[in-house]
Amino acid sequence: MRTIQYRELRRMYELSGPRQTVRHLNEALSEGHLRPGDFSIRDLAEATLGPERVRALDPRHGETVLEAGDGVDVTAFSNITGQVIQAKVLEAYRQEAFVLSRLVDTIPTSLDGEKLPGIGRIADEVTEVHPGMPYPNVGFGEDYIETPQTTKRGLIVPVTKEAIFFDRTHLVLQRAAEVGEVLGLNKEKRLVDLALGIVNNYKWKGQAYDTYSATGSGTAPDGNWVNEIDRELVDWTDVDAAEQRFADLLDPNTAEPVLVQGTTVLVMPAYRHAAHRVFRAAEITYTAAGAETATTAANPLATYRVVDSRLAYRRLIASGVAPEAARRWWLLGDFRRAMAYMENWPITVTQSPRNAEAEFSQDVVVRYKASERGAAAVLNPRYLVRSTGGQDGSPE
Repeated sequence: MRTIQYRELRRMYELSGPRQTVRHLNEALSEGHLRPGDFSIRDLAEATLGPERVRALDPRHGETVLEAGDGVDVTAFSNITGQVIQAKVLEAYRQEAFVLSRLVDTIPTSLDGEKLPGIGRIADEVTEVHPGMPYPNVGFGEDYIETPQTTKRGLIVPVTKEAIFFDRTHLVLQRAAEVGEVLGLNKEKRLVDLALGIVNNYKWKGQAYDTYSATGSGTAPDGNWVNEIDRELVDWTDVDAAEQRFADLLDPNTAEPVLVQGTTVLVMPAYRHAAHRVFRAAEITYTAAGAETATTAANPLATYRVVDSRLAYRRLIASGVAPEAARRWWLLGDFRRAMAYMENWPITVTQSPRNAEAEFSQDVVVRYKASERGAAAVLNPRYLVRSTGGQDGSPE
């Protein structure tokens, strides 16, 4: 634990102003030079408000800590504490366990669900241009998807008089971490449910579709595709079966192959080691049926990124898939091109105004509200292949 020079911090606040001080703290916390646990709420209050003000938290003094006067800037305490709490919220919100949140891109949007326009691919019908003749014009076909409505989620972290008086910094930071974890977990659940096909919100050209299809025609006008198999992940042949699904997918506008290359495989925890064995083996050996010799070659699957998700496994079970079947599921593809998180605003921490009602009625000195608004959306399901693991394990 680092020692915070609170008097120097207050002096910086007085000389450089709140904006520069908060920026400096934010950089130090973001880069890991300081951690939220290095701070003491009581010591911070004494440095910014003065020891007398902190002692006045005792009701026997009949005063209030946030009463401005005597040249004391009462916003210094709330601003600096807010940066510490924000760092703790973000730390929990972005933890490593949230796999899908790191696999997909975040697309900023100011709309509550929107229509994302695109241009249908032009068929490769190159017309020969004779000398002196004009080049032919091409038309552009309408192509668009509609993303779902966004939702807002948030929680409040209170800092009470008791938390300052008894220096319950750990309790305040624990609550901040819980807020960040709950908001991050909720976002991850929405992404996981969408990736697994438990929830379907793909809407293309005004028509809603399931993300995965086991039957259909990739050239049909209604956009059917086949991107589901039923193979257990045992060796490279199972990966090849998934890759063949990509090879068979055609662009519905042009009937040309969809230019997709799988980059990532997502497995359940039970198959984490099996997946690493398949994708990280130095060599693979192939023996054709009835052949007397075997062929050994370098593993062509080493370029794939392998991730596993305990949450995905639990979400499958919650959706009605039997545990034995759920543990065999796996996904392969390019998650960044298949899905995205449509974000109105990122995780944001704001503080309550001074002299709020909660200060008088609940002894809450200041409150910090963490919120985010967004929605998980399928952009193009043709960039993912789902395998239900060699058993009948579709969600109910």
